[in-house]
Order: sequence, then structure tokens, then C-alpha cells
Amino acid sequence: MNTLGYPILSTLIFLPLLGAAVILLMGRSQEALVKWAALVVSIVAFVLSIPLFTDFDRTTHLMQFTERHEWIPSWNITYFLGVDGISVLFILLSTLVTILCVLISWNSIKTKIKEFYIAILIMEGAMIGVFSALDFFLFYLFWEAMLIPMYLLIGVWGGPNRIYAAIKFFLFTLVGSVLMLVGIIVLYFYAGKTFNILELMNMNYPYQMQFWLFWAFFAAFAVKVPMFPVHTWLPDAHTEAPTAGSVILAAVLIKMGAYGFLRFSIPLFPDASKAMAVPMLTLSVVAIIYGAVVCLAQSDLKRLIAYSSVSHMGFVTLGIFALNIQGLEGGILQMINHGIVTGALFLSVGIVYDRTHSRQISDYGGLATVLPVYSAFFMVFTLASIGLPGTNGFVGEFLIILGGFAASKWAGVLSATGIIIGAGYMLWLYQRVFFMETNQKIVGLQEMDMREIITLVPMVILVFWIGIYPDMFLSFMHPSVEHLLKRLNAEGQEMAVAGKIMGIIKIP
Repeated sequence: MNTLGYPILSTLIFLPLLGAAVILLMGRSQEALVKWAALVVSIVAFVLSIPLFTDFDRTTHLMQFTERHEWIPSWNITYFLGVDGISVLFILLSTLVTILCVLISWNSIKTKIKEFYIAILIMEGAMIGVFSALDFFLFYLFWEAMLIPMYLLIGVWGGPNRIYAAIKFFLFTLVGSVLMLVGIIVLYFYAGKTFNILELMNMNYPYQMQFWLFWAFFAAFAVKVPMFPVHTWLPDAHTEAPTAGSVILAAVLIKMGAYGFLRFSIPLFPDASKAMAVPMLTLSVVAIIYGAVVCLAQSDLKRLIAYSSVSHMGFVTLGIFALNIQGLEGGILQMINHGIVTGALFLSVGIVYDRTHSRQISDYGGLATVLPVYSAFFMVFTLASIGLPGTNGFVGEFLIILGGFAASKWAGVLSATGIIIGAGYMLWLYQRVFFMETNQKIVGLQEMDMREIITLVPMVILVFWIGIYPDMFLSFMHPSVEHLLKRLNAEGQEMAVAGKIMGIIKIP
């Protein structure tokens, strides 16, 4: 179903790639032209993505804006794209974040500028491809394509330990992806040689097959989230990546793991998902508390925000595997919220890092006196991160806690402690950086310029828009989530008793 009359998803995928090709043809001396070309391409892509928001039919769970063409007939591979209420908002987030990454890198990237913006635009096309692919071969192609530009962003433009962080990121994600590929191949042959995701979702698989394939897909998605205990690549990648790399990683890339659980694991393996709900809830609660506690010990601004991502994404997976409507919708909304808030926090750290070239919390203090406008922006994002009512963080966490309590009282109670600890480490961070005695190292810093303000304003708008009127965004996902739950609880599907698997005891 495509009401626009032109292939909007293909346009959004290939426009950034075309922009990257144009920039490739430019000379190295044309740095200003390269920046403006990247900015124009990213803005045009965002403008073209707006009809996904305005023309989306919120009354159906069916795929919309679909495109389908024969690609490799001998393998039954098709170029098949489409979005539903689960995926559409992530494409809009991807196009917006790309603009902000181009703007925030305007003066901070000083070497290999042409190659940097090429990597950013290729990353944008691959991200949109992941969220819109409805053929497993095509999905896997985009999924792996994202690795290359992100590896380069960390390894070429990162900090002193960039090579270690880039290789660690690449190896973790590659190993998980290879196991998922094995699962995709098994599905391909079992279903009569088709990669069509919608056809595969309409089939019922034996429970034992579901169980093993669930863990094959888990390997890829858990690493990407990242879930405890396969999270260790994330703090290193965030700390060493340039600001734009950290923003893309936090705002979009790590959402793809949770998106994978929603798009593939639950609808393809419903019985296994229900049987594995208890261990998944347990891992989520551990991630929430562990990530929050570790934040209290951090001395590096980016590393603290990176570990906070482990905690916040624990809330997302908690909501998803609560397997009820509040948890699922809260998890999806919180993915968007985390992308906005954590992306904005990394943008903010990048702004002050460009002035001081330090991420150590101890090198700051009294910043509210020196940079009052910057301090106001950072306060908004801090309050959104801790879930203050009226901000977007509150809505998502509230729905997730509701869903968590409905699934397991202990999971709901324990996850709520993560919110308390989260408020502690974020407010303590704000106190140390912006209040107390003014550190002489920051005296005389220049206030935010108009480019930096323009970069952060869209995030502030979204923080309050979602916080005050969340139904505008929740309405996108209602039909798709309801359909997913119907699939999960379809008549005739027998839920395997958790005790059959390693003697798991269900949490009351």
C-alpha cells in the first residue's frame, strides 16, 4: 500500500548513497562544499521522509509504502520494502539524527572531511534499509552494511584507543550476525526457499526449531542492544567515537537489536518467545540495575552516558518481553525516547568537548555560570533522562513499568529501583559539572553559537512534544502491536512450559 505514487522508501535509501557518490567526486580542497552538500542531502532526505508521518494510515497493521521487485529469481530473492507502525518512526528518527550529526561535526572534524561525510551518508542509507526491508536477504545486506561506516567512524576519527574500540565493536557484532545468518538460512529451506519475511511470519514452526532459532537470532540482537553480559563493546565504542558516531550509535544503531526482537523473534518464534520471557526479563532487570550502578563510578562524561544506555535499553527489552500491550508500546516509545535524549546528551558533550578537549568530569564545575544557555539545554535532557513527568522519558518508562508489573511483580519492583539510581547519577553528574566551585580550566569558554543551538532545539521540541502528547506517536503503533499480540497468542499455539528448559522457575 503506497498512497504517494512514488517509491519513497527507495528514495530515502538511495538519496544518501547518491549524495555520498557526488561528494566522492569532489576535490579534497572543497571542504566547505563537501559540508554543504552533506547538509543539503540530509535535509532533503528528512523532508522527503515527512510523508511517512503525515500520510501513514494509523488504523491498520498492514505494511504501507510497499515496493516489491524481482531481484534474484533463482534464489527467490526480492527487493521488498515496507513499513508499519513499529518501524515507521525509526526512519524519521534516522533522517533527523543524520542532519544533527552533519551540523555537530561542522568544525570538529578536521581530517579526511570528505570521507567522514561519505561514511555518515552511507550509514543513513543502510539504517533506513534495515527498518524497511521485508526480504531477509535484503535485511541482512543492510544489517551488515552498517558495520563498515561505523567501524570507520570509530577507527579513523575516534580517540586514542579507537583501533581497539573499532575492532571490538566489529567482532562482537559480526559474530552475532553470523549466527543470525545461520538462522535465516534454516528458515529459508524450511519454508520452501523463500526470504519473504511476511510469508515466513505466517508459518508455524515446531517448538524445538523455534527454541534454537530464537537463540540464533538472540546472538545478533542482544549484542546490538546491547544486553548484559554482551554489552562490553558499547562503552569503548561510545568513548572513542567522534560525537557524530556516538550520536548515531546511541540514537539509531543500538535500537536495531530491540527492533529485531520485535520484528523477527516474537512473530517468528512466538512459543519460544513466551517460554524465554522469564530469562529475558531477568537479563533486562540485571542490565537496568548494573548499568545504573556502574554509572555512579564513572569519571568520563561519555562513558557515563554509555553505561546509562545499557540501563535504559534494559527497560526497552523489559517492556518487549513483558509481552503485553503496555510493555510493548512502552518499549517501542522508549526506543524513540532514548534515541532523542541520549543522542542529545552526546551532542551536548561534543559541544563542550570541542572547547575543552576533555571529557573528565573533574575538569568541570561551575559551568552554569560560564555557559548558562548550554546549561539550560543540558538540564532539559538530564530531566528527560531521569523520566521527569512532562518529558518523553516519563511516558515510556511508565508504560514499561506497568507492563513489567503485569508480567512479573518482582521484575516491576526491581526495575523501578533503576529509575531511582538513574535519577541519582544524572543529578549528581549535573551538580558536579554545572554547579559547585567554578573550575579555572573552563573560565572564558565561548557560549553556544547559532549552529549548535539549532542542532539541539529539535531534540528539546521532541522531549516535550512526546512528553505532553504521547498519543500522537503511540497511535502509530497500536494496530501493529495488537496484531503482534494476536500472533503471539494465536489459537492452537501451545506455550512450552518453562520448566522443561533447564528447570527455569517462573518469577511470580
